[in-house]
Amino acid sequence: QVQLVESGGGLVQPGGSLRLSCAASGSIFSIYHMDWYRQAPGKQRELVAIITTDGSTNYADFVKGRFTISRDNAKNTVALQMNSLKPEDTAAYYCHAYLRVVAGHIGDYWGQGTQVTVSS
Repeated sequence: QVQLVESGGGLVQPGGSLRLSCAASGSIFSIYHMDWYRQAPGKQRELVAIITTDGSTNYADFVKGRFTISRDNAKNTVALQMNSLKPEDTAAYYCHAYLRVVAGHIGDYWGQGTQVTVSS
């Protein structure tokens, strides 16, 4: 079994910062890429940022210059530093990993989500 557990969400004022963390555990053989998605009420889940094993990153246009994704391959963790937060960043944020388990299966795994609310 593989688990992804997020932490770090909460309530922050516009212009503030939050740091999300996600730890993957279980029978993991290799993680190919780890990502952050978000989903606001009534909207589709959307990709926020992605980071590959070699550290290559890509960001959605709406977070470029404000959010930074980072990864610790040795610990199977990924973080999302969110600065200059806006009310429109309010959403549930989900950690995602595309990985191979020890038994050989390759697939997508998701965390349970952590709520980020940006409001004064």
